[in-house]
Amino acid sequence: MLSWQWPWLLVLLPVPWLLRLLLPEYKVQRAAIKVPFYHSLQRADRQVARSGADRGTAVMAGLCWCCLVLAVLRPVWVGEPVSIANSGRDLLLAVDISDSMRIDDMRTGDTFITRMAAIKQVASEFIENRRGDRIGLILFGQRAYLQTPLTFDRQSVKTQLQEALPGFAGSSTAIGDAIGKAISLLRDRPASSRVLVVLTDGANTSGSEPREALEIAVEAEIKIHAIGVGSEFKQITDGAGRTRNIDPSKDLDEAMLQDLAAATGGRYFRARDPADLVEIYKVIDELEPMPEEQVVRPQLSLFHWPLSFSLVFCLLLLWRTRGSFL
Repeated sequence: MLSWQWPWLLVLLPVPWLLRLLLPEYKVQRAAIKVPFYHSLQRADRQVARSGADRGTAVMAGLCWCCLVLAVLRPVWVGEPVSIANSGRDLLLAVDISDSMRIDDMRTGDTFITRMAAIKQVASEFIENRRGDRIGLILFGQRAYLQTPLTFDRQSVKTQLQEALPGFAGSSTAIGDAIGKAISLLRDRPASSRVLVVLTDGANTSGSEPREALEIAVEAEIKIHAIGVGSEFKQITDGAGRTRNIDPSKDLDEAMLQDLAAATGGRYFRARDPADLVEIYKVIDELEPMPEEQVVRPQLSLFHWPLSFSLVFCLLLLWRTRGSFL
């Protein structure tokens, strides 16, 4: 859509014609000799003034002025509305990929899927919805690894999460190391935007103690939301065909995760199935609201076009009237 930034300057358009009408014609007062055929010369001069060449010069001068006024009006082409998300939080996901994440105790309908599959399924949608946030991914097992640095590229984070394999980082669980890795990434970010979401199904069995990292996290004002993953009930069949119930989550250290969340101003959640994870991420979205998107309409300045035409007409006008200067 074409728009004008200073449309009120259109009042300049008739200025040259008004000046010509209102101001008296300039006459040079000189001593003259009376010529008996003066009136005949005056009529001939008027005929020359009305000639096609002079009319063309006047039209060209008018076009030059019109284009100059159009350039002064500052024409712009306004594009379609575009949504731009403001910069939001720096959010790190720390995902447990120890061997126990292979356990298929997450019920979805009539089937069971592994804990890792449930996290991939639900977390990908959560990541996609966090527009405006810088998101990073830490994977931890026996050690903690930065898989994806903080980035606005949500697709990259989702891809790295989908490629994560349980057991790839060892069979034990280094929750403390994962928190330490997150602290090193978040401590220099704005205080109000530092958020860590820890997803694990066990207790800290490797690396530094989580409570040691917790003290540093509190000092760095990093908010930790902790999610304990895994069902408390599963039926298995032994070699004799007998079924019995077991607790697949007996190793989950809920007390430690609750302490992590409470000390940093976060929340602890329990996810026994994918539906729980969906609700948990909805709550996290409410606790960590995303910035409102700004709607802008891109503008392309066009003033150089009429200005260029004005310059062309001006040069042509000088070329046509060059004889007047000789």
